[in-house]
Amino acid sequence: MENDTKPAESGSTFSLENILGDNHEALEHPGLKQQELDAPTTAAQGWDEESANRPAAEGFCVECEDQPAQVSCKNCEDNYCGVCFAAQHRKGTRKQHVTTPLAGISTMNVEKDHNSTSMTTADGQNSDAELDLIAAGSSITPFLGAQPAVGANVGEWFVERSKFIPLRLTFNERKYLRLLEAALQVSEYTDRIDTLGFGLSKAKRIVHQIRELCAILSGLVLSADYKLGQELFTDRDFQRNEEFYQHIFELGRRHKIMNPDKMRTTYGKLIYLLQDSQSSEVKDMLSFSCVKPTKTVYSVLEKHDALDLLRDDLISVATKEIYADGRSRRDVQKDIKSKERAIETLATRYQREGLNQEQVRQCLYSIGDNHAFLRTNRDPCERMIHHLKTYFHPTQAKDPKHSLAIRSGKGGARLSHDHAKQYAYVLQSLTLWREILHDMFRLWSLAEQDLLSDSVAYRLRDTGQGLNRVQAAPKTLRMMHTILHRAQQSVGSWVGSSAIHMGDHNVPNALMFIDKYSQIYRILLPVCNTLLHIPGLSEKPALRSYIEDEFGSTDNCMREILSDFFRHGFDGSGADNFFDAGSCIDGRLTSAWNWCAQLEKKRYFPVFLLTGFIGFDGEW
Repeated sequence: MENDTKPAESGSTFSLENILGDNHEALEHPGLKQQELDAPTTAAQGWDEESANRPAAEGFCVECEDQPAQVSCKNCEDNYCGVCFAAQHRKGTRKQHVTTPLAGISTMNVEKDHNSTSMTTADGQNSDAELDLIAAGSSITPFLGAQPAVGANVGEWFVERSKFIPLRLTFNERKYLRLLEAALQVSEYTDRIDTLGFGLSKAKRIVHQIRELCAILSGLVLSADYKLGQELFTDRDFQRNEEFYQHIFELGRRHKIMNPDKMRTTYGKLIYLLQDSQSSEVKDMLSFSCVKPTKTVYSVLEKHDALDLLRDDLISVATKEIYADGRSRRDVQKDIKSKERAIETLATRYQREGLNQEQVRQCLYSIGDNHAFLRTNRDPCERMIHHLKTYFHPTQAKDPKHSLAIRSGKGGARLSHDHAKQYAYVLQSLTLWREILHDMFRLWSLAEQDLLSDSVAYRLRDTGQGLNRVQAAPKTLRMMHTILHRAQQSVGSWVGSSAIHMGDHNVPNALMFIDKYSQIYRILLPVCNTLLHIPGLSEKPALRSYIEDEFGSTDNCMREILSDFFRHGFDGSGADNFFDAGSCIDGRLTSAWNWCAQLEKKRYFPVFLLTGFIGFDGEW
């Protein structure tokens, strides 16, 4: 009898070999078996489908629930961290609330006029020292403006910027990238894992997660190296190939940051797969981590003690973008030759053992890619701000027909603003988008840190748009508050709400946040390009006649497009209820997308088509 029972006991052991075996359905995780028995009395956590509404943990902020509380508001009778207190008490009667530092906080500085989110703590609880410095104010971490001009002293601009600039992929790395994309393309990971799974216990869901993760990892190794893959299937020694897994997954993450248009269907699978791999149960079974820090320009140069490259004034020449619009071929060729000489000079000057000339060039090309990203994503915001200031007066409409005033219930608007208030509202929204896109690489880095954190669990919930992983994003939210504060200081006054949705049904997690704001240029760039090409249409007699008959003049046509966009692209519309749109930070972008959806019904839509407009998801 004993001999008969031993194999059964061995076959039910929760090990990697049995998980990959045929009898995986009968397995139970030993650490979770008791939790299932106590399920009726245990609050849902981590991967559970729903989580009970629990109050903030003792010692943490009542608003964000993930930062240590640093100040107590006597009027609200709640404890806040410095950033949330400043955001919630920025104006109105809350501005006059009385506060006291909490016990255990040695130093605390929250200005009563709430014009600053600066704070200094000595409690030692927050290990993100750099993020604290960013939130502490511009006197410590200065705002990095546009690229230094050619010939100017670059100072520390490139040093700070390069900390978040991913390194461009090499030719051999792109081979592995295609392999990763192919594997993720055919994977049904999220379809199988992110499901309520009626009757499926939490322990068995963990088994399914590990099986899916192991299948993808094994397929990648087998495709890259058949012999190594055979050894993996035979011995199941995943830890032996740890560096390979970490490297290939890092390639995908790095490529996506540099190219937001790429991996649009596979990046989500990759991040969610890595998110699951960070759980303690999966880590115990695999005996290694699939995640490593993204390789940046700064990390490569720091490793080889070559950071002086980023302080060399010649780097502004070696990384500048060369424009051909309105310039002669001779001038363009002259700039190209000058840039090539600068690249070769720097490559020769800073090569050393372990860092050859090609790697130095790769770093310079990566910085140039960053400039191209800013031009494509951030500059449309600058151009729209320029159009706003050029065609419209800040306080009164030049023409009643082109007034920016909106009224709730008219034309789908949910806000009521006069011309001056709407002008300020549009200006501050565009300014905020510009600031976000300027720091997008930093935000992306923080978003991945939040998503892949092993200390912040997610909950699978129905947010009204299907099942989503709802997860707090403390680092991303903290940086967003800092950017919002910077935008508020830039424009002076602030119209509307300053609430930032993160980790709720509107923006479930940091991945949704990044995806939302990386689409801004898709809205603004087609509008900017249409406005740019309208004067060219009037050079053709037939088209000029059409524009004059329909709009009166080319200038009136451009003004009508801009006035309609500034009115109804920022009118609080776009959600299925009043609370999910409006004037909050994310609602502004929702309104703009709603305007895009209505473009075909506008009387100026033929003008868009005549200028080459394809769509807001097309190539521009």
